Amino acid sequence: MIPIILSGGSGGRLWPLSRPLYPKQFLALHSDKTLFQETVYRLKQLGLEDPIVVCNEEHRFIVAENMQNIGYKAQDIVLEPIGRNTAPAIAAAALIAMQKGQDPLLMVLPADHIIEDMKALAQATKTAQEMAEQGYMVTFGITPTEPHTGYGYIEIGQALESEAHEIAAFKEKPDLQTAEGFVQSGKYLWNSGMFCFKASRYLSEIEAHQPDLLAHVKEAVKNARYDLDFIRLPQDEFEKCADISIDYAVMEHTQKGCVVALDAQWNDIGSWDAVWAVSPKDSDENVCQGDVIVRDSHNNFIHSQDKLVTVLGVDNLIVVDTQDALLVADKTKVQDVKLIVDQLKVMQRSEAKHHRTVYRPWGHYDSICHGERDQVKRISVKPGAKLSLQKHNHRSEHWVIVKGTAKVTKGEESFLLTENESVYIPLGIVHALENPGKIMLEIIEVQTGSYLGEDDIIRLEDLYGRV
Repeated sequence: MIPIILSGGSGGRLWPLSRPLYPKQFLALHSDKTLFQETVYRLKQLGLEDPIVVCNEEHRFIVAENMQNIGYKAQDIVLEPIGRNTAPAIAAAALIAMQKGQDPLLMVLPADHIIEDMKALAQATKTAQEMAEQGYMVTFGITPTEPHTGYGYIEIGQALESEAHEIAAFKEKPDLQTAEGFVQSGKYLWNSGMFCFKASRYLSEIEAHQPDLLAHVKEAVKNARYDLDFIRLPQDEFEKCADISIDYAVMEHTQKGCVVALDAQWNDIGSWDAVWAVSPKDSDENVCQGDVIVRDSHNNFIHSQDKLVTVLGVDNLIVVDTQDALLVADKTKVQDVKLIVDQLKVMQRSEAKHHRTVYRPWGHYDSICHGERDQVKRISVKPGAKLSLQKHNHRSEHWVIVKGTAKVTKGEESFLLTENESVYIPLGIVHALENPGKIMLEIIEVQTGSYLGEDDIIRLEDLYGRV
């Protein structure tokens, strides 16, 4: 059985911690591992093969680093040039999985869920495998613990063998009264977004119900380009795919669908109240992360990234402070955080897309301050990593080494700099920065010029395929 990990999405309801360029699956919201790493580790505990990961092109190096940091490797990392929901993503993964001439079972699951009870997961996976081998399209339904309005529901149909049931109907996210009726009836499960089926079965279902979609995905996989450890799907073909989920494309139409109940302390960590629910709390039911002081307050979630946050005499609040944005919300309104993100997008605010600290394959940089004609960054370069050979048309740069050793290319010159040494890179000069050492290289970069945007980078050579 090959796991297919779907690592798309931006986790908008977990803003400002989760943003499109560094979304929630790469955050450690539940343990010392990221949600993505927890997912990979969980699959290894089940004894499954190395996964195929489908992710956004902009996340490719974050995925690779997440895998490397826990000592695991993906069979393939498939890069979507544009988001087209789950049905095309799974179709691409299924086609790639079958390229070795086999017809494997696929275990499809999102990268950002929490599952605490591994024994229950193993039993449900065994049942799903048995049904999938008989040609069923299996979805996992979560035994509900409350009348949640943020999940879709699955109505349980007639019992099948191996503790599985037919699917009577899929239900959209209900209002509270409807959700209460679902839970009280005992005939409904939460729709988890997890699936199990044979690769060929899924492709035949897609061909029956979405033939145009399958044709475009086949063409995209046929013309995919291998780049380092990644499979790049061509945008011109993949963007022709319908933007549709597997539920709408297949599961609501198949005659061979079934659902397996999963009662395993599952949570999709879709909003801040969900993070509060799974986090350790103090005696007043507060979750405090970072430098936080709380007095006379109850049932709050308070997260501080890099400064002291204090709260006094408040209840049922979400307070999330990051380097460049602060969210204060009533806990009952957390489903509406996306409305804030939508407003930021309309205003074209950078906070809608990325953090002040931006991650790159070579390391990361923190934009410390920004003026009309100047910008200061703290740049951290991993051992052995190198920024692209590049030049700028609108800015010059001053570099001061504060930790480690830098190998600097400046025009025709190449030389080493160590702590407290500096170099000036004039406008238009070809340059590069490399860390030849064994510890992190840290520099302070002062940019000056008429335009300081990241798109004023002309790459000439790059280790990471970004030219």
